[in-house]
Amino acid sequence: MPGQVITLPLGQLEIDVLEYLWSHGPADVKSVHAVLGKGSRRSLNTVQSTLDRLFRKGLLSREKVSRAFLYSPAVERETLLLDTMGQIANQLGARDTGALMASFVQRAEQDDPGNLDRLQQLIDERRKRRGDGGDDHDE
Repeated sequence: MPGQVITLPLGQLEIDVLEYLWSHGPADVKSVHAVLGKGSRRSLNTVQSTLDRLFRKGLLSREKVSRAFLYSPAVERETLLLDTMGQIANQLGARDTGALMASFVQRAEQDDPGNLDRLQQLIDERRKRRGDGGDDHDE
């Protein structure tokens, strides 16, 4: 279904906030709004609500500094990506990991044929770290 928009478990502003904090580090509401509100109609209250919602979801941590909260990612980008992919796969009934991996490889190749080489490199590095170079059936 090319061209069809698929809704992610997180909204676009939630993703933008996470991306900002992953790349810039801890920030308060005003700092996040200064960047994400620029050129848009996002109010300070909207950004504040989004930060609070991400905090309640466990995706952000916060620390009171003076009179404001300083927000930080509570989860790494890769962890969130892995968890989200797993949740979507489970919701779609993709309990066959072979089909899931085949779909992933097909999409990676469609996006950029060089991704297959990168994927092979990641597999080789993973096997080297394990020290056996064999199949990964026990993890």
